[in-house]
Amino acid sequence: MTGADYLLPFRTKLRSMRTESFGADPAGARMERIRRSPHFVDGVFQNPVGARTRPSGSTVEFAKIYFHKEQRARRTPTGTVPVHATTLADLAAPPATGLRLTWMGHSSVLAEIDGRRILFDPVWGERCSPFPFAGPKRLHPTPLSLAALGPVDVVVISHDHYDHLDLPTIRALAGTDTVFAVPLGVGAHLERWGVPPSRMHELDWNETATVAGISLTATPARHFCGRGLRNQQHTLWASWVVTGPDHRIYHSGDTGYFPGFLDIGAEHGPFDATMIQIGAYSEYWPDIHMTPAEGMRAHLDLQGGRPHGVLLPIHWGTFNLAPHPWAEPGEWTKDAGEEAGQAVAFPRPGEPFEPAGKLPAEAWWRAVSQPIAHPWRRPRGAESVAETSRGDMDLAGER
Repeated sequence: MTGADYLLPFRTKLRSMRTESFGADPAGARMERIRRSPHFVDGVFQNPVGARTRPSGSTVEFAKIYFHKEQRARRTPTGTVPVHATTLADLAAPPATGLRLTWMGHSSVLAEIDGRRILFDPVWGERCSPFPFAGPKRLHPTPLSLAALGPVDVVVISHDHYDHLDLPTIRALAGTDTVFAVPLGVGAHLERWGVPPSRMHELDWNETATVAGISLTATPARHFCGRGLRNQQHTLWASWVVTGPDHRIYHSGDTGYFPGFLDIGAEHGPFDATMIQIGAYSEYWPDIHMTPAEGMRAHLDLQGGRPHGVLLPIHWGTFNLAPHPWAEPGEWTKDAGEEAGQAVAFPRPGEPFEPAGKLPAEAWWRAVSQPIAHPWRRPRGAESVAETSRGDMDLAGER
């Protein structure tokens, strides 16, 4: 018996564990279209700016930090997260100003814009994982069921990671009449899960689809893709610009900071509201997720370098995905907004608000978190984020 023979049962088990939740690899005409993309080079999708997608530094040191008992305690709330139980009454009347946002937790946002309903990165599952028994588990329940959400005109997906593309959620939405807008290649997953191609708009960067009078444009982001150990980088990741007759909004998906925010803002902005990733950052992967300071800088870039519109922080509070304290993204973003003179909304999960109306501003996380240090705070008199949004800046402060 050879050494390879010993591996056969293990390999067979690995194949058997590749359940439907892993999705499907692009093939056929879809793969041919991917190969024609100007962003697909040397057999993989490329970032707009070079980015290391695997953790840097010592794996041992990272493990010590991540699994340290005291550190783990800081990464979870100390009590029940105050979720706003979204009701039919909350969403029944159209928004008075024509634009209403409801953060459902993590990166999931219902945007009601100019008479249409757009659902970004819906994740209603209990774990962001291919397995129901392992992986990051919800730290708070969903504010309402998908059935109670009501009809949705478009579901927008930023990329295919488990905390943004969730099999049970997509399966449920596949049984409705909603249309899906996804980055190039992601349609392979959706087809396997029951979404017909006729209800999909699969876009490369800077391509636009129009649904019910709303324009949806896939714009660049600095991230990566993949739902398994064999990550071929054959599905694209994107941020999204959504434009209606009277309003325009932006959803960052997952991204590291890069100069392209200035270009996106110049072409599509300014925005009435941006939904910006400000959580799950780490010095071990600085290129693919933003700190709150970088998220604020991205928002200002998108708005032409000045405070404008409303920033809704996303990608925090729902899952434990990084070494930082659970409430730190909210606390740091609050400081960054005050420093920049930028309006920031801090809704509880499920709490609807209109960017042109009264914004939810309470630091609700403080009641259920351990004390948060503020190492990012600048000495008095230091120049503001707004003043330095186009120049060089120590994005992480003293972290």
